Amino acid sequence: MLEFIRNHKRLTQIILLVFIIPSFIFVGVEGFKRFGDGDAVAKVAGKSITQQEWDNAQREQAERLRQRAAASGQPFDNKWIESSEFKWNVLQNLIVKRVLLETVNKENLSVPEQIVLQRIREIPGLIGPDGKLDEARYKEALAAQGLNPDMHFAMVRQDMAIQQLAAPIEYSAIEPTAVTQRVFNLFEQEREVQHLLFNNAAYRSKVSVTDEELNAFYKAHEAQFTIPEHADVEVIVLDMPTVAKNIKISDADLQSYYSQNKDRFSIPEERRAQHILIAVNKNATEAEKAEARKKAEGILAELKANPARFAELAKANSQDPGSAKNGGDLGFFTRGKMVKPFNDAVFGMKKGDISDLVQTDFGYHIITVSDIKPAVAKPLAQVRDRVLQELTREQANRKFAEMSETFSNMVYEKPDSLKPVADALKLTIHSFPNLARDPAIAAKQNQMLANPKILQAVFSDDVVNGKHNTEAIEVAPQVLVAARIAKHYPATLTPFDKVKQVITAEVTNEKAQKLAKAAGEAELAKLKEGSNASGFSSSIMVSRHKIAMANRAELAPVMKADVSKLPAYVGADVPGMGYVIYRITKVVTPSNPDKNLREAMSKQMANVASQQDLNAYLNYLKKEAKVEILVKSPAEEKGETATEAAK
Repeated sequence: MLEFIRNHKRLTQIILLVFIIPSFIFVGVEGFKRFGDGDAVAKVAGKSITQQEWDNAQREQAERLRQRAAASGQPFDNKWIESSEFKWNVLQNLIVKRVLLETVNKENLSVPEQIVLQRIREIPGLIGPDGKLDEARYKEALAAQGLNPDMHFAMVRQDMAIQQLAAPIEYSAIEPTAVTQRVFNLFEQEREVQHLLFNNAAYRSKVSVTDEELNAFYKAHEAQFTIPEHADVEVIVLDMPTVAKNIKISDADLQSYYSQNKDRFSIPEERRAQHILIAVNKNATEAEKAEARKKAEGILAELKANPARFAELAKANSQDPGSAKNGGDLGFFTRGKMVKPFNDAVFGMKKGDISDLVQTDFGYHIITVSDIKPAVAKPLAQVRDRVLQELTREQANRKFAEMSETFSNMVYEKPDSLKPVADALKLTIHSFPNLARDPAIAAKQNQMLANPKILQAVFSDDVVNGKHNTEAIEVAPQVLVAARIAKHYPATLTPFDKVKQVITAEVTNEKAQKLAKAAGEAELAKLKEGSNASGFSSSIMVSRHKIAMANRAELAPVMKADVSKLPAYVGADVPGMGYVIYRITKVVTPSNPDKNLREAMSKQMANVASQQDLNAYLNYLKKEAKVEILVKSPAEEKGETATEAAK
């Protein structure tokens, strides 16, 4: 898959555009039809979200993130998609979408098919030189995701219906002018500041350290002086790029595949139609429907008497605003692009025929076919690259399935070495020294090996003590890894004598920091009582917008200080440096504010407010739908309370 993405970045970008258009796509629409399979992980309005749906959604979301990273040339973090936080986010998205779908169905919200089709026809990157949707490229982009046009149509229609719920709330938030003005003034406010540092280095000579203190520090910080468990590891990888590079396609294979799939490499038949629509509201009464039908039948009778008047009667009577002014002309379109009754009628007629009344959700149509472009098969030479790509992908998938079975069996059946499977499949054994068991440390050494599945397998009792291969581990779609330990190093506490010097320095610094803080706080108290200020640095101007100090953490106490009376004084403990007193002598609000900055901040504040409103609405809908989550959150797995998790 990764090789395909690297070689087809343009197509991958189009695929992403196809799936970015609906704003709430988290999983395929088919996933919501598979109720009842597997164990429930959550319930919405009494209907289960199953473990299988959750697993499928995780895979689909991970694959979309991989494709997006590959298309943009950015590195991909496998560690994130293995995390409990990622899985929890996917579940929350599933719940939100299910809640919204329940609400859409309850409120009988729908989007007309013509509007959905228009949205699909406007997908960026899929518009051909003639300004129309490139059918071949569109189907290729969908096929790469295992979808067809009908499935994608359902997804887009579903998400457009959901947007009818969310959009009015999301885009209606307004922040009061007084609030935004206050925020702007605080953000742009500047303060003139001097500082006085009580450097802990000046107090180190006053510190004495006992052996008891050093030993106490050593015992309290044993983890700091422990060399973590680690191992020298051998690793073997089977992935699609490795398989695909050895696939050879002959001209005979290419010709055979083309012949068997010729229809897919053809320009489909197109038909040009005109229609007259007598609209009928979906909720119309029987009397209103009868009146509309009677009007349509009258127009049909006129046309049968004089077919040449079609355009004239369309302009005068059709209630389709998009085509009436053009005599009902809809232009050329392929099979399946119109609603089914309309589509069936058009593609069942001959050129020049006039249909009987055709009823759809929009009302009654009278249709004539004005032109037909027959399907045209593209010669192999014209579609050779596309045929080669598809055949290579098909054969690579088949070959990977065969090799993965051999890979999995051999690392298990010959557990004492990776060499047999490497020789059998012509794979390379890679060596990685000092792989840590701790994922955070391992991630700095090798991102792939930091995968929790790999670390858990590598440091299992069977692999460490039995000196066996791990099982074949699927770390990503079509990526299998097996490993074994060449040499194991248990966690070891460094002897006290070897770290005594380091401990002495740390304890000395801690005690010096306390002395500096005590001296600084004493001086701060005097200054607040009116003592003369001396020893302060020269003045600088600081603000939340223009940070002129070391970092935001250092700026925070200055900007939070009470400046109702100047000069104002505030102190802060700066670990590693000492204690600092800030003297604020002036507060200035710029007379010429940055209009561009204020406009950007105003939009940002409105976005935050709209998101808060939307979240509140979603929480209300969740409550109405009686949402139940039947699995533990990441915070609960760690044993945190709700308050601790919020922090």
